[in-house]
Amino acid sequence: MSVAYSQRKRWHNHTGNQAVEPLRLYKPSTLAELQEIVATAVSDGVSVRAVGSGHSWSDVALSEGYLVETNNLGRPLEVDCLRGDWGAEPLERVEAGMRIRALNQVLDKKGRALSQMGGYDAQTVAGVISTSTHGSGIALGAFPDFARSIDLVAADARVHRIERAGGPTDPDAFAREHPEWELHQDDDTFDAIAVSMGCTGVIYAVTLAVTDAYWLTEVRELSTWTQVRAGLPAALEGNRHYEVYINPYPGDDGEHRCIVCRRNAADPRRSRTLDRLRRHWWIEFLSRLKIIGLFGRLIDRVSPDGAPRRIDQMLSILADNEYSGPSYKVLNIGSANLLPAYSSEIAVPFDRHREAVDTLIATADRHRRLGRAYHTGLISLRFVAGSSAYLSMMQGGDTMTIELILMTGTEGGLELLAAHEEALHVLGGRPHWGQVNWLTDETVRELYPRYDDWDAVRARFDPEGRFDAPFTRRVGIPAAAR
Repeated sequence: MSVAYSQRKRWHNHTGNQAVEPLRLYKPSTLAELQEIVATAVSDGVSVRAVGSGHSWSDVALSEGYLVETNNLGRPLEVDCLRGDWGAEPLERVEAGMRIRALNQVLDKKGRALSQMGGYDAQTVAGVISTSTHGSGIALGAFPDFARSIDLVAADARVHRIERAGGPTDPDAFAREHPEWELHQDDDTFDAIAVSMGCTGVIYAVTLAVTDAYWLTEVRELSTWTQVRAGLPAALEGNRHYEVYINPYPGDDGEHRCIVCRRNAADPRRSRTLDRLRRHWWIEFLSRLKIIGLFGRLIDRVSPDGAPRRIDQMLSILADNEYSGPSYKVLNIGSANLLPAYSSEIAVPFDRHREAVDTLIATADRHRRLGRAYHTGLISLRFVAGSSAYLSMMQGGDTMTIELILMTGTEGGLELLAAHEEALHVLGGRPHWGQVNWLTDETVRELYPRYDDWDAVRARFDPEGRFDAPFTRRVGIPAAAR
């Protein structure tokens, strides 16, 4: 068998801010093809990486060697070798190239759903797990915390099933059904592999813990940071999902306007008017028009000092009294995802959330005064349960994340994001792996106390650095790169 490939074909992410011309671009459609690609990379002495939807704004997915597109690896799979006494929760196993949107459809047909997801559904399962993508709910973890089993093609081109101790796979049944695979059931290996940004191998399949299908009601209300600040953390405990959109610039009264977004369980049988069963149709329609992004960039260029007022106007437009529907529809923020934008996200320990917002506001004000560099999009504050995954941004405790969204073409935008990353570093701020960041070897090792434990596991699965890339060299992975 020889897998077809394109040579020196340019690949770029969905916004076009990251691009590469790999030696070969593969599009495998079977596990056997994926294994052959990795084996070929090893024999040829080149690197190999996988890409999914290309939603990352960072260089995390780029490869100068062999690049593997996983679009054809998006099928549902049987949950195999399940322990007879496994009754803790329902499971769903899928190929890792499946988009979250497709996964939601698969689950919905079975009367099931994800317990949590982010505001976008076009990423792949492997992508959201490998970068610790998340939603907002202080009792709910990020995507890797719902993974129960990961099937990984490592540098030896073999399949390794990674689970926690006591995971769902029956070792005896696994040995009979997959004699050429290897089963790892220990917490250390799982906590390293779960969030590894493609540095330990190519994920082929994932088994996720899911739940029964449910509805949510979303309510967005205008508020101020003074009011929101006074209500935390009690408001987090009283809502399944809780998110804040904040204007970093004060109004004439000195207050920072906010939208508080709450999502809680809803009864699908309750009678509702049509306007409560969908988002505002005209906002959805306008968000899909490319001219809106061009018009917004023009206004920002012509009148940068009007940005604070425009953000207040955005908040007023987005405030919505109520919207109900299946969980996966409500959690997806809709056509706003299609607007031309990019962002950074910084995760800070929850117990420092007030300091973090103060720092955010001060940094935005400094760059407004000194360089007329303004935020051109909303800033989202989300709240996520702590994670045991060694390189999760939520590792070690409950977390508040700050997503800094800018319209494409924002003048001084990268300068502004870099300033926020530097200022929040003092508070232990961890940049999102898949969004714009300036991480280095020094900062990664400082921010992640379990980094050496992670690196030791990485070295077991990739001793010769076959999964190295421009990203790994930038952040000092593996040790030889340092």
